[in-house]
Amino acid sequence: MIKILFILQIVLAVILTIIILLQKSSSIGLGAYSGSNESLFGAKGPQGFLARATFFLATIFVLNTILLGYMYNKEYNKSVVDKIKVEKTSPVPTIPEPKPAPNNAPQAPATH
Repeated sequence: MIKILFILQIVLAVILTIIILLQKSSSIGLGAYSGSNESLFGAKGPQGFLARATFFLATIFVLNTILLGYMYNKEYNKSVVDKIKVEKTSPVPTIPEPKPAPNNAPQAPATH
């Protein structure tokens, strides 16, 4: 399912790019800030086919992105550390406690 959504995402990105590039620019460089006749919502408003198609495809693109993120997180939510196999090894052999060394040191003289 993720592969299908990912392919759809790529197709939507390409189509959206083409549709956006086909639209007429709404600005004339710096002339847009000096009060040109063209505005973002001119006399007709955004009623063109390309504007509607852009809005529709952009909505599908965003929803597909959210769905892809949710499904990817749901499927791959484990860490790499969780995938490490823990091998059971033989127990560590115990080392016997060392015997006390014989006390061959000379004794101190007793004081009276």
